[in-house]
This record gives sequence, C-alpha cells and structure tokens, in this order.
Amino acid sequence: MGRLYLSETANSRLIAYLQKKENQISIITKTKYTYDPVSSHPDIYICGMGPGQPVFFGLPEKLGPDYPANIIYNAACTGKFFIHNLKYTDSELLALAGNMEKIHVSQGYTKCNIVIVDETSIITADQGIYRACRDKLDVLLISPGHVKLLGFPYGFLGGASGRIGNEIVFNGNLGKHPDYKSIAAFVEDRGLKLSYFDEYDLEDIGSIIEAK
Repeated sequence: MGRLYLSETANSRLIAYLQKKENQISIITKTKYTYDPVSSHPDIYICGMGPGQPVFFGLPEKLGPDYPANIIYNAACTGKFFIHNLKYTDSELLALAGNMEKIHVSQGYTKCNIVIVDETSIITADQGIYRACRDKLDVLLISPGHVKLLGFPYGFLGGASGRIGNEIVFNGNLGKHPDYKSIAAFVEDRGLKLSYFDEYDLEDIGSIIEAK
C-alpha cells in the first residue's frame, strides 16, 4: 500500500485500521510556524495532487502564523481540477498543477473543506466552493458543522477524511452526520468503499493524505 500522512491528533483506532492494511504511517507533529489547532495538520504542509498521484511537500518556514499566510499549500487537487484561493497559492505548487484546470474560491482552507472522491466528484459544506465548482464537477453540498476541531466551534469533513486507494476513510462516526445517507450514496455510486468508526465523533485532523 502507500505512505499516509496523519496528524499527531489522529485517533488511535484510525491509525490501527490503516496500519492493518499495510500502510506506512508518517505522523505530522506540531510546529511553530502556524497557530496551534492546525499546526499538526498534514494539509497545512502537504498537498496531494490527486488519487494515485504524487504529493507536494511544502516548506513549513514559508508559512505565516495566521490566515491567509498559513493556507498557501491548502489546495484541493482532484488530479483534473486544482481548487484553491489562487491569490494565495504557493507559486511552486501552482506550477506543479500544470495543465489541471484551476478553480478559484474565496475559502483559503480549501482542502479542509473538500472531501475528494474522484477526479470529478467532491463533497463540501462550503457554499462558495459549491457555487464555483458545480458547473464543472459533481458536487454534493452537505450541512456545515458536525465535525470537531479543538479551539473552534466546528471543523470540516474534508479535514476528517481521505481517499486511500478505492476507499474513503473518515476519522470518526460518519453515521451520526445528518447527511450520512447522501454522503454514503455519493461515494458508493462512484464504486468506492466507505469506512468510518462508530466509537468516536468525527474530528478534523487536517486530512489523511496518501503518497504513492
């Protein structure tokens, strides 16, 4: 299997599940470069370039402590589309996106707010992302909230999930989300498996990022 990048705040049940599938796990620990609640989040430092594609590793020292200086790598890339607040995207990351179609959104924490399902399918609770993407991708718009993030009223479902091979894995009990049935149908209709953990609540850990 691949190498997975996870926050040090990832639940031990999630880590054990991923290790059982023979994935190699790299844990991201907190840094001094941005504020504490997101400072161990992989999607602050690393950008997956699409399912089955390589990843881009940013330089932590290029980040600033607060928004928008800490979102320069937080793009959502499906392999076909590159979605971000393009005013702030790191120039090296943007160059690596090459011929992918660029979609500008106002939400800088773009990957946090997007579950990447496949090249043309995403899930988001962000109205701006939905409006910017709905004419180009299949977008499932879900209710905001229902995901924990320490230090904030709530986190985001994109940050509580990741695609590993042909499986979308959620860090926590997706079954308690009010839009669970729609999410499950959206994922399964695209031939992918859905996995989550009943034992604990959904929590935003800055995405599960797979590197081939």
